Amino acid sequence: MTSPSFPAARAPRPGGAGELAGRTVARVGYGAMQLERLHDDRSAAVALLRHAIDFGVDHVDTAQFYGDGFVNEIIRAALRPEDDVLVVSKVGAVSDPGGPFPLRLAQRPADLRASVEDNLATLGLEQIPVVNLRRTDSGISVPVPDDQVVGLDDQLAELIALREEGKIGTIGLSSVTADILRRALPAGIVCVQNAYSLVARDDEDVLRLCEAEQIAWVPYFPLGGALPGLAKVADEPAVLAAAERLGCTPAQVGLAWLLHRSPRTLLIPGTADTGHLEANLAAGAITLDEQTLAALDAVPTRPFTPPFRFRAGA
Repeated sequence: MTSPSFPAARAPRPGGAGELAGRTVARVGYGAMQLERLHDDRSAAVALLRHAIDFGVDHVDTAQFYGDGFVNEIIRAALRPEDDVLVVSKVGAVSDPGGPFPLRLAQRPADLRASVEDNLATLGLEQIPVVNLRRTDSGISVPVPDDQVVGLDDQLAELIALREEGKIGTIGLSSVTADILRRALPAGIVCVQNAYSLVARDDEDVLRLCEAEQIAWVPYFPLGGALPGLAKVADEPAVLAAAERLGCTPAQVGLAWLLHRSPRTLLIPGTADTGHLEANLAAGAITLDEQTLAALDAVPTRPFTPPFRFRAGA
């Protein structure tokens, strides 16, 4: 007689437990954008995502415009129903491989709906649990044509309609100011993704509003240096000193600082390298003492200036 088989116990949540869209999730998840770098090796991309799940990742951030659907297809191939992974996607831009930039904005309500439908198709889902509206109010953006200057109310009305239809579960925002977030609160915002790191803390007011409203704060570009000329967390003397003292990498210090900064913080660091993946997840276990935190908090913030001039919608 054979013994019954049971599924393996889930790994501890990296960084401990956080909350997103009414669910308990790991405070360190996975940002899937970098899977595009494995475009020529689909099996490696699937294996990397499976590795993240094996290490306790239970929320994944994606978008249809990551690799023009490739990343969503990898997520569809890698995830299993029993994984119970929360998938977060975003709308507001589409791939433009032949254009002057790899993306072009798609901010109009009809564009948002089309992007949701595309995400559903490539992810193989009936509902996307969280959809972030990627606006152009702060952070990095491609140039904004006049026909893509769209009012917030019109955009939220379309997303609310999609939620009522069951195509999306909840609504988040990305690249927004505190004023835009306040205006959007009646729509039931569950998370905000803004560019934010130890060296780029312009959106401290948005973070504090998220704390007050119990909204998840999900910083992108968490280590700075996303584009040439932008400050990098790993270059800071205080970060290097902390890494040496703690026996970890400067990148891990930068991620650990974000987790210590606010209990509402969830991280979605991305990588296409297994070693870097494991290091990112391990950052959730790093404790920063008061002296180290004080030294890191004293690092000056640099303005996070977009590389292009743009107009923001009303």
